[in-house]
Amino acid sequence: MSTDVFLHCTLCPRMCGADRYRHRGACGGGAVMRIARIAPHMWEEPCISGTRGAGTVFFTGCPLHCVYCQNHSISQEYSAGREYTPPQLADELLRLQDMGVHNIDLVTPTHYVPFITDTLDICRHRLTIPVVYNCGGYERVSTIEALDGYIDIYLPDVKYHDPELAGELSGAYDYPETALAAVEAMIHQVGRPVTDEEGIMQKGVIVRHMILPSHRKDSQEVLRSLAPFRDDILLSLMSQYTPFYKAHEHHGLSRRVSTYEYEKVLETAADIGFDGFGQDRASADKGYTPDFK
Repeated sequence: MSTDVFLHCTLCPRMCGADRYRHRGACGGGAVMRIARIAPHMWEEPCISGTRGAGTVFFTGCPLHCVYCQNHSISQEYSAGREYTPPQLADELLRLQDMGVHNIDLVTPTHYVPFITDTLDICRHRLTIPVVYNCGGYERVSTIEALDGYIDIYLPDVKYHDPELAGELSGAYDYPETALAAVEAMIHQVGRPVTDEEGIMQKGVIVRHMILPSHRKDSQEVLRSLAPFRDDILLSLMSQYTPFYKAHEHHGLSRRVSTYEYEKVLETAADIGFDGFGQDRASADKGYTPDFK
């Protein structure tokens, strides 16, 4: 994908039209790639982190503006991290591979897709591990289609079913329909999940959903909306919510998820027949958030 898109940016569903050579887009991104952290990471799903970790690349900025973002220090603080060119990032990806990680895990990459494809054009003939596109689910189908042949595993969130809740908490009233369309495009591109003999994912889609306190019923509706894809995805149901960033300004978000809330959503997932992962509720702790300093 050409960086000409930065002249009138339409990479994400915000379609803000920013000239990113002159000022930041709605995502906070300019025309230079900024990255906050490049390192092995042990806290993804078991089939992603495995025993040697995922080779994570945390990009600065984000198309979503979630009031509870655990990575707000890099998603909303746009000067975090440092600048990289595609050749520099290609060297880092190969370095991660040499460290023995199971995959390259691109975290919040949407607003830098042209740089990502340029990077992979440089190094993918030397990469022998899968490339993971780890995103918030707020994706344009056309951007996903531009990644065909570059991405092996998609790891999107599907956060909300209710547009009003999506608008209140992430500033994106169109999120529910947009995320479902993106998931369908991802499945069409990479197919059903494939793991190796060690249980490490090589191809496919894992959909994450983090249960929010006071919004159990919306979580259950999210799972019902994903039911048509149940044979094509793995579901990762997350209980790790911790009040971060501006969460205390919103009713019901100042606490962690209760056991009752989590178990009721788990029951819905079981009733629908999803395959995938639950999460130890001990992960609802600030210690599981990477240190971006």
